[in-house]
Amino acid sequence: MKSIKFLEEHGVDIQSSMNVFGDEETYNSTLGEFLVGIHTKISQLIKLFEANDLFTYEVYVHSMKNDAKSFGFKKLAEIAYEHEKKSKIGDLVYISEHINELIEETNKTIVLIQEYMNGDDNLKVNDIEVEANDVFDKKTILVIDDSNIVRNFVKRIFSDKYTVGVAKDGEEAIAVLNANKDNELIEAILLDLKMPKVDGFGVLEYMRQNDLLKKMPVSIISGDSSKETIDRAFTYEIVDMLEKPFNDQTIKMIVEKTIMYKNMNK
Repeated sequence: MKSIKFLEEHGVDIQSSMNVFGDEETYNSTLGEFLVGIHTKISQLIKLFEANDLFTYEVYVHSMKNDAKSFGFKKLAEIAYEHEKKSKIGDLVYISEHINELIEETNKTIVLIQEYMNGDDNLKVNDIEVEANDVFDKKTILVIDDSNIVRNFVKRIFSDKYTVGVAKDGEEAIAVLNANKDNELIEAILLDLKMPKVDGFGVLEYMRQNDLLKKMPVSIISGDSSKETIDRAFTYEIVDMLEKPFNDQTIKMIVEKTIMYKNMNK
């Protein structure tokens, strides 16, 4: 692997990334997951654009923006953000005119990371999945987020103390929640709002209808900090909201607060 200065020399904002990951070792150990993530997302975005599905396109490009921002790839994050804004309002013309720019910048990022990694086989992608019918038998933190970066970031922080279960979208999440609705072992849920298939609000509505929000307390982790989104989220009995990108200290604080909420309501 090359020196991290190689990335800085190519315009990557390593300093801001260190605020998220804490140190170079953690950054490097997670970079392989980012590489896999953006490769998968750009393929999905092309398919969604061809299908004129701008609703789901917005979800995937929003996730790409957040991940790129966390790892310091500012130009990719900026381009993805423009696509997010335009897809949100259904501007297919803009997407059509600029999708090649997004593809090219994603490919440049992939090549840059591959050159930086220089064939390092020690970079592993270790996403932790649960089956939809899994019933947890230990105290569990459930992370519901379409970003493998977020899911694995939380696991690294908490896996020495808790089982960390994950769901990649709201549909998977509801299946996991349904399997565990008579279970007392989900201590906290970290829920993203923008996800494919079923979004975070769909998960919150399922939980409200099944009286699960006190039993399995939820805090929101989201890249959308608009007043409209915040106000809507707090119409549900959530504990708190944390804006992406976050670091280990802020995620620890919100998990502790969420678990405390559960203990207060026992």
